[in-house]
This record gives sequence, structure tokens and C-alpha cells, in this order.
Amino acid sequence: MIMWPWLVSVLAGVLHGFSMAWPAFLGGDALQISGQASGFLQCLSMALLGALLLRVASSEGSQKRLWLQAFWLSGLFASSAMVATWGWLYVSMNKYGGLPSWLSAVAVLLLAIALSIYFAIAGGVWATLYRRWILSDRDNEARYANNQAGLTWEVLRQGLAGASLWAALWTLAELCRGQLFTGFPWGAAGYAHTDSWLATYLPWVGVYGVGAIAAFIGMAVPLAVAMFMAQRTHAWRWLALTVIGVAAVVPLALQTYGTSFSETAGRMSVRLLQGNIPQDEKFIPGQGVKLAIQWYSEQLLASTEALVVTPETAIPVLPQQLPRFYWQQLQDKFAPSHTMGAAQVTQTPAPEKSTQMALIGVPLGGAGAGYTNSVVAIGPQYGNAGATDAASQNWLYRYDKHHLVPFGEFVPPFFQWFVRMMNIPLGDFGQDRPLPTVLNWQGQRLLPQICYEDLFGEEVAQYFANDAQSPTVLVNMSNLAWFGDSTALPQHLAISRIRALEFQRPVIRATNTGATAWVDHQGQVRAALPALTRGALVLEFEGRKGLTPYAQWTAHWGLTPLWILCAAIVLVLGFISRRSGARAL
Repeated sequence: MIMWPWLVSVLAGVLHGFSMAWPAFLGGDALQISGQASGFLQCLSMALLGALLLRVASSEGSQKRLWLQAFWLSGLFASSAMVATWGWLYVSMNKYGGLPSWLSAVAVLLLAIALSIYFAIAGGVWATLYRRWILSDRDNEARYANNQAGLTWEVLRQGLAGASLWAALWTLAELCRGQLFTGFPWGAAGYAHTDSWLATYLPWVGVYGVGAIAAFIGMAVPLAVAMFMAQRTHAWRWLALTVIGVAAVVPLALQTYGTSFSETAGRMSVRLLQGNIPQDEKFIPGQGVKLAIQWYSEQLLASTEALVVTPETAIPVLPQQLPRFYWQQLQDKFAPSHTMGAAQVTQTPAPEKSTQMALIGVPLGGAGAGYTNSVVAIGPQYGNAGATDAASQNWLYRYDKHHLVPFGEFVPPFFQWFVRMMNIPLGDFGQDRPLPTVLNWQGQRLLPQICYEDLFGEEVAQYFANDAQSPTVLVNMSNLAWFGDSTALPQHLAISRIRALEFQRPVIRATNTGATAWVDHQGQVRAALPALTRGALVLEFEGRKGLTPYAQWTAHWGLTPLWILCAAIVLVLGFISRRSGARAL
């Protein structure tokens, strides 16, 4: 049994995972994670997989054997890529969740295998359909014995069809992973291209579209090499030129003539807080709880910026579990025109109003009504309305996280036993919350997002149906302390950079342990705090208005056009290959 294709598949998958935050040898010895995404590494890994699938499709053997080989090679690649991408899940389950190390490793592996099935099926379908193209071309090759131009076109058609078919199948697999069963698209191919030339496509086609282009390139390269090795025609030159055009020429043209879809919407000062509360202490009274309550209170009360943003669950207990004076102090600073001591909002005689607003991450609810992972705003227009104390939670502005993390924030059916084995505080938040609204403040329209909600660009796009009401800045509030000092931190920063490029909006991030940062509308990190440190990042960001092509079509139709386009490519090429295969027989 030949083992090297399987080893290459695993290696290619690991490279794909590393492309999301590539490793570098620093200091000559130790392998350290730099955190930089690498589009080149991602395309290289796809080219290796493409070469393996092409080898299988071109080999002798039955259709069943062909299908199984391509299925397992693609599945092995995808599962290896996912383990390499989010192996940090092991840290959350073992170190902070309390699962045994062996069970944590098995859980990560099983999740990767389950989600790799989409890609395994894509590989099997591609190899099956592509073989029929080869048979057709071989059968008809005699027609072009004295027509070199015709033969060149036939071989080129084969290559373009094969690359397009793979791009469509790969994208369908990514869409399935990203949307079915609540979706988990972390590590999608497009997230490796924050700094590559393919990033120029993001305002047009989004992260899945860039992933499709990368898949096309990844398959076209080995096809061109195979054509060159065969030396039958010069079709490889034209295919190589197509790759160069897609990877370099078109992005250069877009970068030069048409990439600015937004304009300034003014500036605002902001303080982003990073408490660096250890996850294993965060919810323990007298330790992390006491530290968090004290430190964030000091920072909020000492702030002078127009906007102050805390991380997700910065206040790690319910408001009713805090002393009343805690919220009263914040109310007096940020919303002095409102009082918490009356049955209805009453105005103070003071002529001056606060020019500050605070966005605070805090769990809300109770045992009876259920819990929510929430953000509340306290400010002159967004104080606590009609509340005798914070326990009533009648907030004028409240954002409840609506896209929850499976197992971490809600328990999928039949998996309660697994979650009960882990120590996850507030691990089953309420669902089916209404879609939150945009928050207007001092000329800026703020869209809060809690942790991995910014992974779903199609959901962010819902707020861009009307430019006059669309967000001018995206505000991400996260707690990645669950994953320690791992690649989860730079990977999540890369996700924010992708969102910034798709919508041409700045992203400001307040996180517990990192990466607390400001990403401008061009996807560049303009300022950031060092990870795993306690501090405040004070800056002035520029909001933006205007709609990118991606924002326009996704706001109205979601990802449906991409589903339809990819499915149409597969169906059309599948139909053509079926007819060609029938003629060959």
C-alpha cells in the first residue's frame, strides 16, 4: 500500500491550518506562532490537495475506487486543516473545562472529522466528474490530429472546467460548514488572505468568494503542471496566464481603479479595556469576580473619551448580584440626566449632560427567565429607564448575543451529558432573541458584536440594507481567555480584518486577553494592546459610510446567490460530463 499520498494530504491540511496564523522559527530554535496569516501558504496547501485529486482522477481503476480514494484524501486534508486551525479548543476543554486530556483530544478530532465530511464529498464528486472529462477528451483527441489549435482549446477547456468545478464544490462545502446546524466557519480558506492580493476581491465577493478564487487557483496550478508534463499542447501556457490574471492582474486593476466604496463619517475618541482576568478565576467570587468588578469600575469612572468599551462579560455576575451603588456610580457619570431612584425616568435640574457613553458586557436574566450574554449602553440617551434598581434590567439600549457558540453557550440536543462533564459557567444562554439594533451616538452608528458573531459576515450584512441606517463602525467585545495564549487570538483579529475589508468599516475590539485593537476600514491594524496584559487602549477612530458591492447584494439576498452560482456550475458541468462520458462509451 502506497502511503505517501495520505501523508501529503495530512501535511497539506496542516499547512492550510497554519496559513490562518503561520508558524515561524524565531531565535533559531523554538517554534513560535507569529500570528500572521499567509495567503501563499493557503494556496500552496490547496495546490497539493489538487495534485493528489488529479492523480486519483487520472489513475486506472473502478469508479467506486476512484470515489473512495478522493473522498478519503479530501476528508483527511480537511480534518487535518481543522485540527491545525482550532486545536486551541483542546485548551478550553482540558485546562478550563476540566475534561481529561484524552477526551479533549478525541472531542476536537471528532468535531474536525464530522465537519470534514462536506469536503470529503466534494473531493469524491470532483474526481468522478473530472475523470469523465478526461475520457471524453481522449476519445475525441483523434479529431484534432492535424489541428493543434483545436486540441489546445480542448485541453484548455478541460483544465478550466476542472478548476471551476473544484472551486464550486469547495465553496459549497465551506457554505455547508459555515451555515448548517448553526455553522462553524472558523478557518474558512478566505481568512488566510488578509494581506494577499486576493484581499482586493473582498469588497466584491466576501470571504467565501475569495475562498472560491483560492480553490480555483489551487486546482488550476497542478492542472497546468500536468499539461506541461504531457507536452501535447501549449494549453498550459494559457491556463498559467489565467491563474496570473486571477491572482495578480485583476486585483491590481481593482486596487488601482475601483476599491474605495466608503467615505468618512467623522471621528470619535474611544477607550478599549482589556482586563486580562484569568479564565480559571473569572467567575470565582473573591478572586476574578472581585478583580473584574473593581478594575473595570475604576477604568470606567476615570475615562474621559466619548466612548468606553469593555470586553464580553467584563462584569462576570448578574446586575442584581452587585451592590446598587455600583450601577449608580456609572449612572451618575455617564447618564446624569436620568435617575435610578424613580418609577419613571426623571430629569435632574443640572443643565449639563454627559458627553460619554459606556458599552458594558454583562450577563442578564435569571434562573426563571433564562440568561443572555449581553451588552448594555449607559449614556445621556441610553441610561437605565424606569428602574428602581439594576435588577429590573429595563435598559433603553441592550444587545443580546443572538448567534451562540455550540457547547460553550448553548447545548445542542442530545449533548447535555457532554456539557455537564465540563465546568462552563453560564454555559446555556437563551436563544431566539430579536435582532439587535444599531446604536446611534455622536454621529456614529455603532454595531456591537459579541465574540464570534463577527465570524458570520452574512449576518453582519443584514444591517447594511440602507446606507443611511447602516453601521459606521463595528464593535467587537470578546473573551478569548478560554483559549489561553494560542492562535485563537490572532485568528480572531484576522476575522475582524476580513469584516473590515468586506464592508469598508473600521472595527474596534475590546477583549479580555487580546487582541484588543483598532482595525481601520482598509483592514490594517492601526493600534493594539499586547496580548495577555492589563490595560486600556485610547485612540481616535474614523467611522465610514457607503456600501461595498458585497454589502449591497448580501444585505438583500444573504449568501443565496453564491449557493445558486456554485450549484449551477456543478450541475452544468456534471450534465456535460455525463453526455461526454456517454459518447466515450
